[in-house]
Amino acid sequence: MPSMRQLLPLLLSAATATSTVAQSPATTYRATERKVNDLVHTKLDLRFDYAKRYAYGQEWVTLKPHGYATDSLRLDAKGMDIKAVSLVRNDVPTPLKYTYNQRKLLIGLGRMVPAGEAYTIYIEYTAKPDELDIKGSEAIGGAKGLYFINPDSAVAGKPVQIWTQGETESNSAWFPTIDKPNQKSTSEISLTVPSKYVTLSNGALVSQTPAGLGLRRDTWKMDQPHAPYLFMLAVGDFRKTTDTWRGKEVSYYLEPQYAGQARAVFGKTPRMLEFFSERLGVAYPWKKYAQVVVRDYVAGAMENTSASLFGPHAQGSAREVADWDYTLVEREIAHELFHHWFGDYVTAESWSNLTVNESFSNFSEVLWAEHEYGPDAGAAQAYRSRQNYLGNPANHSRLLARYQYADKEDLFDAVSYQKGGSILNMLRTYLGEAVFFSGLKTYLTQNAFGTGEPHQLRLTLEQASGQDLNWFFNQWYYRPGHPVVSIDYAYDAARREQTVTIKQTQPGPIYQLPMAVDVYLNGRPQRHQITVRQVTETFHFPAASRPELVNVDADKVLLWQKTDNKSLTEYAAQLRLASRYLDRREALAAAQTQLKAQPADALARQLLTAGLTDKSPVLRQFAIEAFDLQIVAQRKAAAPALARLAATDASVQVRAAALTALGSLKDKQYLPLFTNALANPSYRVQGAALLGLLGLRPEQALARAATFEADNKGSLTVALVQVYGQAGSPAQWPLMRTKYDAADPPTRFSLLGSVGSMMGRTDDAMALTEGITRIKDLTVRYKPYLDASRLIGLLRQIEQQQATRPNAALVAQMVTAAVAEIEAAK
Repeated sequence: MPSMRQLLPLLLSAATATSTVAQSPATTYRATERKVNDLVHTKLDLRFDYAKRYAYGQEWVTLKPHGYATDSLRLDAKGMDIKAVSLVRNDVPTPLKYTYNQRKLLIGLGRMVPAGEAYTIYIEYTAKPDELDIKGSEAIGGAKGLYFINPDSAVAGKPVQIWTQGETESNSAWFPTIDKPNQKSTSEISLTVPSKYVTLSNGALVSQTPAGLGLRRDTWKMDQPHAPYLFMLAVGDFRKTTDTWRGKEVSYYLEPQYAGQARAVFGKTPRMLEFFSERLGVAYPWKKYAQVVVRDYVAGAMENTSASLFGPHAQGSAREVADWDYTLVEREIAHELFHHWFGDYVTAESWSNLTVNESFSNFSEVLWAEHEYGPDAGAAQAYRSRQNYLGNPANHSRLLARYQYADKEDLFDAVSYQKGGSILNMLRTYLGEAVFFSGLKTYLTQNAFGTGEPHQLRLTLEQASGQDLNWFFNQWYYRPGHPVVSIDYAYDAARREQTVTIKQTQPGPIYQLPMAVDVYLNGRPQRHQITVRQVTETFHFPAASRPELVNVDADKVLLWQKTDNKSLTEYAAQLRLASRYLDRREALAAAQTQLKAQPADALARQLLTAGLTDKSPVLRQFAIEAFDLQIVAQRKAAAPALARLAATDASVQVRAAALTALGSLKDKQYLPLFTNALANPSYRVQGAALLGLLGLRPEQALARAATFEADNKGSLTVALVQVYGQAGSPAQWPLMRTKYDAADPPTRFSLLGSVGSMMGRTDDAMALTEGITRIKDLTVRYKPYLDASRLIGLLRQIEQQQATRPNAALVAQMVTAAVAEIEAAK
């Protein structure tokens, strides 16, 4: 699952920090949970009390002693009222003795049950998730397991829903179970709900029957075993849209107002099912696949078996959906679907082995982008993953296979996701497509409906390749960090020889690094395969003349930090000759660095200008944002192309970036461009155009903003609030406040500057209290992810602007208190 820890750093553009409170030392060895009893089948019958936020449950759980006879059963059951516990034989219940401490239910079986003999326990209970004293983590914002959303309809316009979130071990807050990933159980879940609502759970809907006045009982049955954390339910006013794949139902559940966009959001799912099934050589193993979008979700999305659950960011109007890029929802759809092989079909046997779940799903994001949009899109996604891992030094000291940790929630980080996914991409290149995917097929088939760990993955890849891979797994899975290298080049004309010297400078052991090196002569590459094994190693390549380019790691898949000592002329050759996405990106980045040091450098300017017409929209946007248009020479080089991009580029992201860049110039010649763009159907383009207009004609921008009040989302909402913050009157504060309160956390951060602008000008004491409190609360809540000093600076700026106004004393008092609370926050 993409967690909040995964999503927030990307969306807030702030450094990830790990702030989970340690429950025990990080040096504690975390053994896989011993299996005393094996789950076999779980049957649940649930009714819901919306007023109390309770679930009234009956459970029949069938188990078998694993390896030895046992006279007891220990179940996880968090915060429940246990009403009855019985042993069921031939449908006759016999009460059993038990003890319960609000976390564990210990049941005496009354006799020694031999290993392998099935027995069934009946439990009657009340689940009270809102009364639990368990807190969530930075990864998953709650641990209640069962969530009642707006159950009393107190929030107008917000749907009433119930849904669950089981990972890591929260489903035992709504039904007693052995809540460990190395357990597997078939399931039957009956839900008695108001008849007006739709239900969803694992497996097939096998019956719907009236259950009294205004009620209905739905029964969902899953006859394939899956882990307890993957059990799910969702109840609400959903509209179901149905497709099929190979005769299996593929369905999408959205709120009624978004149902018309169901296929625009999820419609590629059947093709994803086909692609992943073909590539893995293992057909999607479950009987159906559903996807549901819910409100107030505590993470990004979750791969519940046969029924993935997504947060509200995965539904929108037609205009909103048209503005989305791959990284927002489509990437996530691929990620959760791939989990149905890696995570659901074969499950990490313990949280220490989370990499065999999450690294694979991260890798799938690259696979699908590559398949659907081409090599550049796949490489762009792979680059984002690598940078997400490399960009936070805290990641560099963490193992991928992590058997010692303070809290299992700490494992949901850029190591388990992005580093692991990058390693799989390297391994694919090293072994070759056919061998790599043959090994994955063996891993899946050998461990089907069971569990896995990295050693099992290694063995199947060794079987497929005929190679020993201990060296690879030892350095990438069982050691922290990554290579840090410098690369130097020299040409010996007398010997007609090109040399490349690679020096590893990271602390700790040396990495073994197989890679391709392309030597370009007369515009054509000659490929050489090398393996780096030493601290410093020099490689020699024949070359009749000085090569135009030597391209180390020519496949551009290595997870490393490199100092590549090329001249800008060599990078120009790389942009011209080497075709891969990362080759071009490296050249553009080198030009950007050169222009920062020497703003008038003609070659660097030429390279970035070429980037404006790159075939990749990601690189076109990169080139746009790399220019400093306040430098005359750069402005002259870029502005004509920027105007074309702003008016005609096929990518709304590129058009918006070009409009934003031109808006920074505050040049009236672009006024018609901004005015025309305000009629574009894209919220993103409209938002950039409105801000461009704000810099030239604030009064016009204010008037146009008012026309967007009835229909604005995303970037246009941010722009509207910014216009009101900078050019509006205090009368606009209520709308600004409403937009802020309705926004998700990343959007709220983008609105803070506008809130600060309004707070600096208003004399409304209530508005000042509301604005300063919102800045403070958001900063405290997400302090681990951001530069708190910058937002403290925003508060101090408000205080200065208010120093000569009627509420100066009140503001000074509020700011002082807010700063103290921010500084005290962990």
